[in-house]
Amino acid sequence: MSFSPIQQQNEYVILVDKNNKEIGTQEKIKAHELAQCHRAFSVFIYRLNSDTQEIEVLLQQREQNKYHCGGLWTNTCCGHPRPGEETVQAGQRRLFEEMGIEHNKLELISQFHYVAEFSNGLTENEMDHVLIGKFAQSQNQSIHLNPVEASDARWITFDALETELDKSPEDFTPWLAQALQQVKSHLLSLNA
Repeated sequence: MSFSPIQQQNEYVILVDKNNKEIGTQEKIKAHELAQCHRAFSVFIYRLNSDTQEIEVLLQQREQNKYHCGGLWTNTCCGHPRPGEETVQAGQRRLFEEMGIEHNKLELISQFHYVAEFSNGLTENEMDHVLIGKFAQSQNQSIHLNPVEASDARWITFDALETELDKSPEDFTPWLAQALQQVKSHLLSLNA
């Protein structure tokens, strides 16, 4: 599989207020330098393990040279909708760009606001939209990591991931734990 260029030269994000109302746009890196609140999304792809019957989520390890959080483990993919782009559509785009997964049934389950400051001077001040989608094993869906975006991927159960997050939080992105709780709550309520 060959990947097309991931980002335009000057990628823009959607600036939002505390109610997620659009208030403008900003160049992506500039928004992170200025700690401006902007719209983002976190995609979680999940499956039911056929042997254990437990729900597993697909994690990616961010490529080492990403503009922040390089080398850390995180949800299946994440990103920012472009101006004029719907959040679910943006999630589908990034899922293919980062993981080579074509998925047209992502579902928006929640949103939350978080702020995380990084040692390189950048700040994530995001209204993060949590998107989920089931991995379609029966349709021969496959994973093809884009090496510019992700260096590794793995499936993991909620319990195992929560144990790792408690033991070594520094190995994970700062938004993962909060987003994971919303995914776990949603999926377990469906199976109750």
